[in-house]
Amino acid sequence: MQIIENQTFDEERALYGSHEIELRNCRFDGPADGESALKESGKILVEDCFFNLRYPFWHDTDLTIIGSELTSLCRAALWYSAHVKIENTKLHGIKALRECSDIVMSGCDIVSPEFGWSVRGINMTGCSAESEYFMLRSERLHFDNVRLKGKYSFQYITDSVFINCNFDTKDAFWHAKNVVIKDSIIKGEYLAWYCENVTFENCTIIGTQPLCYCKGLKLIDCRMENCDLSFEKSDVEANILSSVDSIKNPHSGRIIVPSLGELIMDDPEAKGMVFAGEYLG
Repeated sequence: MQIIENQTFDEERALYGSHEIELRNCRFDGPADGESALKESGKILVEDCFFNLRYPFWHDTDLTIIGSELTSLCRAALWYSAHVKIENTKLHGIKALRECSDIVMSGCDIVSPEFGWSVRGINMTGCSAESEYFMLRSERLHFDNVRLKGKYSFQYITDSVFINCNFDTKDAFWHAKNVVIKDSIIKGEYLAWYCENVTFENCTIIGTQPLCYCKGLKLIDCRMENCDLSFEKSDVEANILSSVDSIKNPHSGRIIVPSLGELIMDDPEAKGMVFAGEYLG
């Protein structure tokens, strides 16, 4: 492979269509303000590089980025790319990952609104993220030890697994389908409305009005904090290890709790059964 070291590029399409190159300690920055530095490239290794210009990695394949920084001015950094590995890298530009497939990320710091839209297959380990509409309409996500702060996350995702994660994000997992969340903390309002075949196992769920209008919902040995008006119009099987503030009109299924602040059953279509210390409904 050709090795390019200690150089600065700022022109338009500086390395367009490159193949089998290694970039080490290079900068993509400067007065020419050029875009699309590595568009349509393949078999690229990027290490300890700095990206301050737009759209560097579009339509790339077999791309590895290690120990690099993509600044807030490096917007829409990776689109339409496949077979990408990103390690110990800062991704701080808006829309940093979109319409990509077969992505592996580890040790990354993500500060990127609208990150990860329509991604097909991503394995993320040991990363932190701040984002709005994080991973919208993506599929085959596998997250382990990921921390997230944001809003409207994981909406319309499918066929995904989350383990040992900590999410502080409202309106998360809306319309999600075929998802498993294990050993995680999920804090935020209106969790997982309209989801289908979603399972929470050994999780802590925090926040108002969670898990409403769900189908095929399962909670296995979970805890719930500050959760009122839970499970409204949901089809649910739940074993909960903590008290729940209130449960409202579960559509079907069975909910087992050690104690319950209030049970609201004022909808004649609500047929769900609730078993608690002081309630049997």
